[in-house]
Amino acid sequence: MKQRSRREILKELGIGAAVMSARPKDSPQGTVWPGARSKTSSEASAHATLMAIAAHPGDTVFTMAAAAGRQVNAGGRGVLFSLTHGEHGDPAIPPAEYGAMQVAATEKAAKILGAEALFLPYPDGELPNNEAVRFQVCDAIRKYKPDIIITHWKGSMHKDHRACYHIVGDAIFYAGLPGIKRELPAHSVSQLLFAENWEDAKGFKDDLYLDVTPVFARWVEACEAFPMWRGETGFDYDDYYKSLAVTRGALARVGQKRSNRFKVAVALMLAPSWLARPVESLPSP
Repeated sequence: MKQRSRREILKELGIGAAVMSARPKDSPQGTVWPGARSKTSSEASAHATLMAIAAHPGDTVFTMAAAAGRQVNAGGRGVLFSLTHGEHGDPAIPPAEYGAMQVAATEKAAKILGAEALFLPYPDGELPNNEAVRFQVCDAIRKYKPDIIITHWKGSMHKDHRACYHIVGDAIFYAGLPGIKRELPAHSVSQLLFAENWEDAKGFKDDLYLDVTPVFARWVEACEAFPMWRGETGFDYDDYYKSLAVTRGALARVGQKRSNRFKVAVALMLAPSWLARPVESLPSP
């Protein structure tokens, strides 16, 4: 398989107008797995759909929504998909009440960014890593037809995040197989990426920097819909993620011409290569 540069990968994805490579040239290349669409540069479009899939609403908005917002800003579509309501995020507030607050905050954030919000109702802290969830995510992928998916990296201290990583990987596989019969026809995702998250830091590599300067102010406004953004649950998300965006922007500017520079960025990790599986059809529940 011909190796592609990081800039070529993101140009194909339609999100790479201002992306810089962060890794050496011998770093692993982008993922191609069974059923993945092959796009030429001319077919790649800013009109692509980006789906952010996270275990909790805060993770979706704080770590992935800037990329989704940039995709919308470029003329594409963004979907923020949370697998739980994050109802146990504040011990001082009853779970049902806090979960409703998290859902409302995500919907407000999505509206600010011009994206769409989607949820599954699994218990926070108890996200089941099973086939039922995989097929629900598979069905959402077939419905929204994302070109790009961003999700959690597996090197996480949080069990829900690790579960989400495995769920999404298999759901992408299921969604792309025509032999798996569901209500909607198969849809193949072009690229899987992992977001930078303070809880998912083990083994994370900043392979790509995505310029989010055009949507940074809106992304911050979207994050401010969450009380936890301001550190009310014990971690200063606002300081961490705003500072991280500035740091990634500075690193992306190293060695670049002034005309190519941008102020703030998010780091993304390319998915390791997936092995083709000799399976044409699988039973579905």
